Amino acid sequence: MATIRVDATSPGNKNVENLTDIDEIQKAYDELCREENVIAEELSSVFEHQAMLENKMVGLHKTLPNLQILQNDSKQLSSMISFTSTLAENVSSKVRKLDLAKSQVSQCITRVEDILDLKFCTDGVQTALQNEDYEKAAGHVHRFRNLDESVIRMSADSSEGGTLETSFRMLYESEEKLKTIVNSKFSAAVHSGDVASVERFFKIFPLLGMHEEGLTKFGKYLSSQLSETADRNLKIALDSSGDVKRSSVLYADTIIMLLEGIARTVEVHQPLVETYYGPGKLIVLLKILQKECDRQVRKVVEKFKQSREYDKKVRLVQTSLIAQKQNSQENRLDPMEVDLLLSEIVLINNRSELYLRFMKRKAMGDLETSEQESKLMEEGKVEVEKLINESDLSRLMQELIGNYIMMEEYFMKEMVVKAVNMDVTDEGAKTSSMVDDAFFIVKKSVRRTISSSSVDGVCAMLNHAGSTLEQDFREVLYTRLRGGYPSGFDLQQAYNIMQSSFQQGKLTSSDQEKEKARTLFLTALNNSEVSCDYCKALKTSLDEEVNKLYSYCNEHSKAKLETCLNDLGSVPARFKDVVDFGFSQLTSSAVKPRIKPLVDTFLATGHNLTEEEFSNFEANDPWLQNFIANLDNMLKSFKESLTNGNNERFVNLITGEISVQLEKAVIKTAFNRLGGLQFDKELRSLVGYLTSVTTWTIRDKFARLTQMATILNLEKVSEILDYWGQNSGPLTWRLTPTEVRQILSLRVDFRSEDIKRLKL
Repeated sequence: MATIRVDATSPGNKNVENLTDIDEIQKAYDELCREENVIAEELSSVFEHQAMLENKMVGLHKTLPNLQILQNDSKQLSSMISFTSTLAENVSSKVRKLDLAKSQVSQCITRVEDILDLKFCTDGVQTALQNEDYEKAAGHVHRFRNLDESVIRMSADSSEGGTLETSFRMLYESEEKLKTIVNSKFSAAVHSGDVASVERFFKIFPLLGMHEEGLTKFGKYLSSQLSETADRNLKIALDSSGDVKRSSVLYADTIIMLLEGIARTVEVHQPLVETYYGPGKLIVLLKILQKECDRQVRKVVEKFKQSREYDKKVRLVQTSLIAQKQNSQENRLDPMEVDLLLSEIVLINNRSELYLRFMKRKAMGDLETSEQESKLMEEGKVEVEKLINESDLSRLMQELIGNYIMMEEYFMKEMVVKAVNMDVTDEGAKTSSMVDDAFFIVKKSVRRTISSSSVDGVCAMLNHAGSTLEQDFREVLYTRLRGGYPSGFDLQQAYNIMQSSFQQGKLTSSDQEKEKARTLFLTALNNSEVSCDYCKALKTSLDEEVNKLYSYCNEHSKAKLETCLNDLGSVPARFKDVVDFGFSQLTSSAVKPRIKPLVDTFLATGHNLTEEEFSNFEANDPWLQNFIANLDNMLKSFKESLTNGNNERFVNLITGEISVQLEKAVIKTAFNRLGGLQFDKELRSLVGYLTSVTTWTIRDKFARLTQMATILNLEKVSEILDYWGQNSGPLTWRLTPTEVRQILSLRVDFRSEDIKRLKL
């Protein structure tokens, strides 16, 4: 056996020379074979990449000269960058020195200029004061105030110290002297009424740093002017109280003139304030003017309340509202007594809202122009809102509108009640006067409130309008319909009696009462139908009116208005319920009692016909002609009393009742082939007549009867399969399979066995 040698580092590093056991020797041999295979595979893998490695080595050999050049270039670039860096450091240090020198020179020039300005101001202010050129003197003081005194003192050497101190002292003295002069001159100009001098010295205040004082004095001056004008206007108004044309809005006119005067004053003097005092200062002037506005408005409102007996009427309305809720007629105020008062309140509030929006727009615009920091801007906006919302004018208007809503509600409800009580029906009219009157009153009250520009007031009145129509007015109509339509009296006879009564001038008592009840019922039914349309028209017109308020409403106010309008939009459905109730009453008392006997005559007319009977029926149908004649008289009598909409609905109602009753009659009738043909002709004629008297589609109501006629018109039982199921085409069957078999069984010539065998 050959000796096997294994390297000590091999996986089977055993001393094979010492192996004596054949199994261990075999095991060591197998392990060496495995290692040999692994090494062989690795060598094979290396040899597979030999060509690629050789190519890369060739490429590296080719690039070696270029790498040498690159190394040299890199060394040169590094040397150049190092040199440039050193040069840049040297240059930047020199630039920093130059910049420092430049800034020092600039500071020096500035200080020299400040010293020269100080000397110029010192000399100029003295000369200007001597010449009474106060604008120029104030300009010098303003220029001096912009100088940095501490810097000037630091810049001066010891030899100039005394001169600078003298200049500062003279300028401070001149400033105080000028302030005194400007104050006294402004007061003198105000006292003498010299408008040009007032504006002249008003422009000087900001140059002396007296912005608040200047605006305050000027504001008080403008307030005194407004006060004189307002007192004069009020006196003129009181003296001219006998003027019929404007007597009802006398105090509104006075307040309007006051507000327009303030707005005009702000409009005129705003450019002056912005030019000389700068943006953001207008609010100071507006506060002063608003305070005077509040004082004057309070005075006029007090006169208004006293002259119009406002408080007394408010108390009377409150008492009347309590009596109204208790259905008491005692202590009820005539609503016409507050009509003119309400119009004047609305006019006052409208102009006040317009004025407050103007003031807010001016204040906010001035604030935004100032370009202040966001925090200061927010504080300014809060101040503007406070100025508007907490003003006496705003509080007074809220008080007036609060009482106005109460009085307007009372006016609207009482006038609607009066319209109902004074209800009349003109000859030939199908509705009574109370519908037009009631909706005119409601529309008038709501539109009047909208003209006040008060969002809360409009929302309240929209709710009151809906409540008045839905509860008060609707209840009147419902009560009149609740009594029902008197039955047991021929309609054509009633019409003839009415015609004769007009000729004779009277009716018998019982007939008169019945006819009166019928007329009242039908008029109430017409009123209900017209009220539905009027409610929709009212909602549409008010939508247009309320939309005008959106331009100056915030999102919350818009949402409130839309909600109230939507609530008003639900009122027509409540009147439709009344119409439905009225027709249910009419159906039970006038339609069913008349239609059923007419349809029952169908049972008395046989439909198991001979050829001769069929020919006679073709020329003279005893059932159909009588049925249509009676039906036509009935429809004509109601058509003269119902509105177009109600008449269409009435015909539709009768059509539905006819189809129901006729369907029941058909089920109880026996037919042969000719009888089926006859019924089909009768049904077509009846549908044609009803179609001619209405614009509504009625064929759908006769769909079941039409299908019954089709079944009864078959020649044999099996023909039904041509119409039924998949063979029916676009036809949708309204009859169930059981009903189809039932109809087929009405044919006396069809065998029951054939009908039972049908697979439907």
